[in-house]
Amino acid sequence: MSTASGTSGDLRDRGTGELVRTLSDQVSTLVRQEVALAKAELAEKGRKAGLGAGMLAGAALAGLLMLGALTASLIIALALALPAWAAAVIVTGFWGAVAGLLALEGRNKLRAMGKPIPEKTVETVKEDVQWLKDRT
Repeated sequence: MSTASGTSGDLRDRGTGELVRTLSDQVSTLVRQEVALAKAELAEKGRKAGLGAGMLAGAALAGLLMLGALTASLIIALALALPAWAAAVIVTGFWGAVAGLLALEGRNKLRAMGKPIPEKTVETVKEDVQWLKDRT
């Protein structure tokens, strides 16, 4: 039995049922291959994201420890001119404002990123659909 990659004369000699069966097999294979490609692409992105996230978590922990020391230093410095409770309130308000600004900017960046989709797979699926349209 010849494959669909044969000449157009070969296809004309086949019955409709056989052509439909061949098309169905090819579409099934194509779908399986596209799913495998999407899985591979997402796994690759996941590995890279996981490594980066781990490093960011370590940096965040070190930064948190540093900010704790900085906060204590600021409160002690302000307590030289103000009551200790007022110095603590001022520093707390400052860190609250910083946190609010960072949260707003982070939210905007995430919204701008859009949906995480496997771009290569989407492109190949579009090409496959166009190929199927051209073949039918």
